[in-house]
Amino acid sequence: MRNGRTHPGGFNLVEALVATMILSGAVLTLGAISTNALSSTRLHRHYEMAAAVVDKQLSLIDYVGIDAFLQAGQTEGIVEDQEPAFHWSVTTEYQGTDGLYLIAITVSWLEGNRPYNVTVQTMLDGSTSGTSPDMGAGTTTEAGGPPTP
Repeated sequence: MRNGRTHPGGFNLVEALVATMILSGAVLTLGAISTNALSSTRLHRHYEMAAAVVDKQLSLIDYVGIDAFLQAGQTEGIVEDQEPAFHWSVTTEYQGTDGLYLIAITVSWLEGNRPYNVTVQTMLDGSTSGTSPDMGAGTTTEAGGPPTP
């Protein structure tokens, strides 16, 4: 017979196991979300680095001119000073009218075992390329002198 006393408050074993399972599930979910976010951030950083390689090649072509670039013959290369190494290639196609060229630059790299690439296409006028390089916003070029800000 009971004398009206209740059992002291607390958790029994089943309640403790259920709470542990819920907490473990929450921790695993947060871990998976953060891992996915870090992987996406790394991939986006690689895309930005590939875009910088494309920009560098387009600036070079614009600076020296498409005709001088074609005569130099360097239409592919590897940028190894960054991790991962980026392989770039430039293809040009004369359009047959007024010195117009179709320029396609492809940058590729490996992340793990999976290949990625970025391809950019633009049209350049070979008759004016290289005569007035784009010096950037806010700068001017004086005749016979260096660019001044």
